[in-house]
Amino acid sequence: MAWVVDTCLLIDVAEADPTFGVASAKLLDTKRTDGLTICPVTYVELAPVFSGDQTAQNEFLFNLGVTWPEAWSQADSEEAHRAWHRYVAVRRTDKVPKRPLADILIGAFASRFDGILTRNKSDFRNVFPSLTIGVP
Repeated sequence: MAWVVDTCLLIDVAEADPTFGVASAKLLDTKRTDGLTICPVTYVELAPVFSGDQTAQNEFLFNLGVTWPEAWSQADSEEAHRAWHRYVAVRRTDKVPKRPLADILIGAFASRFDGILTRNKSDFRNVFPSLTIGVP
């Protein structure tokens, strides 16, 4: 199938982040043969990195070997619904830090693929305990 690439890794590479850029690029290189894709939410989250220039963003993704757009499915919505419920229930006990809804949507999307590639393993592990997670 393919690995879903979290937004943070793409930002690391696009901005040549001095701390994470090389490690993130290496992880993408090692998983490229398995296939790389992004959630529609990630596509939107990347807009500021490219100053809203879709042509530049699309070229960047193409050059990395990342496919898009991958359709959002009813199953993705249902998984996101369950995950958001779990997350809010645990968050109300102050046992997990606040996370943006985008992470829940990306994690739900990744649940039907090989897994997710991210720097934020614990953010996804807390809400998606069975999700396969690759980290740099």
